[in-house]
Amino acid sequence: MDHNILIRGRIQDSINLKETILKDTMLIQHIQEAAGMIVRAYQSGNKTLFCGNGGSAADAQHLAAELSGKFYLDRPPIHAEACHVNSSFITAVSNDYGFNQTYSRYIQAVGKRGDVLVAISTSGNSENVFQAICRAREMGFLCIVLSGASGGMMADKADVLLNVPSDDTPRVQEMHILIGHIICELVENELFG
Repeated sequence: MDHNILIRGRIQDSINLKETILKDTMLIQHIQEAAGMIVRAYQSGNKTLFCGNGGSAADAQHLAAELSGKFYLDRPPIHAEACHVNSSFITAVSNDYGFNQTYSRYIQAVGKRGDVLVAISTSGNSENVFQAICRAREMGFLCIVLSGASGGMMADKADVLLNVPSDDTPRVQEMHILIGHIICELVENELFG
């Protein structure tokens, strides 16, 4: 295998997907809606919680840090957190109740009506993330789902579905962080710009 061809091919795949998204006026509109939802939550004294598994957990933590710390602007911190960062909580709940309940119990512990949950899953079918959305909806959260093309079983539970038009997991994850960064910039500009 020619590594040069593979490298260029993967870069081109990413470019092609970005061009597809750039032409997707509905997805662009949904990104704006998601940012607006988060802005209104902060204006009402609420917070944003993020959850995902594996690479999506890393994205959840990354995006929570962009909001809670800073993105571009030197400004006050705002409350955003990833549901998996307390390892003692995650392992205790996994042991006592099963892994599928970890995020939903965390949301129950720290969440309140009007908060926003950003659920990240390339398939849209991660059971623990799905359970988190169900609990969040019961509690009066607004839910944003970042997924791949179909949105999976989470699609019908989302207030805003940001479904990247691909089933290629690495490319979808690349677009999730791009979309997440755009949302962070929009939120920061609206609140502090």
